[in-house]
Amino acid sequence: MDFIPLTEDQLRQTIDAESSFSAMEQARRAASEVRGSMFWREDRGRTYLVRANTAARQTRLGLRTPDTEAMHARFTERKHQLESRLADLKDTVARHERLNRALRVGRCPAILVAVLQRFEHYGLSPHLLTVGTHALYAFEAAAGVRIAPQALATQDVDVLFDTRQRVTFFSRLEEADMSFIDILRKADKTFEIRPDQLQTAVNAQGFEVDVIRRDAKDEDPHPLRMSHKDEDLWAVQVSSGSRMLSAERFSQVVVASNGAMARMNTVSPAAFVKLKRTLSTSRTRDPLKKSKDALQADIVQHLMDEFMIGARVPPPIAPST
Repeated sequence: MDFIPLTEDQLRQTIDAESSFSAMEQARRAASEVRGSMFWREDRGRTYLVRANTAARQTRLGLRTPDTEAMHARFTERKHQLESRLADLKDTVARHERLNRALRVGRCPAILVAVLQRFEHYGLSPHLLTVGTHALYAFEAAAGVRIAPQALATQDVDVLFDTRQRVTFFSRLEEADMSFIDILRKADKTFEIRPDQLQTAVNAQGFEVDVIRRDAKDEDPHPLRMSHKDEDLWAVQVSSGSRMLSAERFSQVVVASNGAMARMNTVSPAAFVKLKRTLSTSRTRDPLKKSKDALQADIVQHLMDEFMIGARVPPPIAPST
């Protein structure tokens, strides 16, 4: 059998956990609107209302008047309410993560979930897609099943970088004064760049993150280092990159074997099936991988037919808090 259903207890927990996680995402987006601070400042005998963002940039909003006092009061009250709600939801999600672990709800590799969490925290998620075999964890989570282990076994994940959004991506890394490998090391400090494959980072357990991109076109830089730092990964071109970037997107909360949760953005199940069918018949494809490509395409098609898993547009990603 290609997959087995989750138990009723696991399904209930999955639904509740995903609902809480989605609510936390919404609360984080709302809280991002009131990031920074608002305060009064004296200057040459006058009092001004000042708004400061998280990068310490300050903007004067006007002299102290009843209108600016009301503005300050609204901001302070809303900031308190939104941050309080976000804190409560974070506690709720933490409780669900413990229940996930107790009920063995998830089995996505914990290191992958940790990496996805770091992408989210630093605002990189909109620019990166998890593609290849590991996308199956999103599809099985959406269907409430467990896919056969032989279709999943792999120790490397492909992360597709959307070069069309490179300016925003690089700006986020520069603001944080971090490289892409630094981000990965926030998830696992043992990640190192492979000297023989500069697009690959590998940790002490042998788990690899490969950064891929579409073939250079338009104004795409080539070669492409993933940040302004000297030590970093270099994205490698793949012929299917453009097709994956133009494909319909799919978004799903995935659960790790340790109960932790993250949102995975990938291509739609239909696009996945089409890509895997193409690979399974390609003359240049490694013959040892062709049979798995065909198996994965069959399984995802089955999930689409039986469970009606379809395209899910990822929600807007809030700046990190």
